[in-house]
Amino acid sequence: LPRHELLGLRVRAKPIRGGHVHAGEVVGETRNMLKILRDDGRIVALPKKAHRFEFELPSGERVLVEGEVLIGRPEERLKKRLRRW
Repeated sequence: LPRHELLGLRVRAKPIRGGHVHAGEVVGETRNMLKILRDDGRIVALPKKAHRFEFELPSGERVLVEGEVLIGRPEERLKKRLRRW
């Protein structure tokens, strides 16, 4: 998923240290932030480093990703090679 385009995907964002869960659609991305259009119509900017994100892929599959893995400019992240586990 770190190489996947995130714009337009449904997402649930849960803070690592407790707090409000935000759900909606990804409408923007910067190096350190994801902008989510919430179901109530508000746009919220969330720091990637402080959240875990559960994305729903077009196939319907759900993927849980630590926000720290997503840090980086979108165009560079798509090119970046990930370390194997």
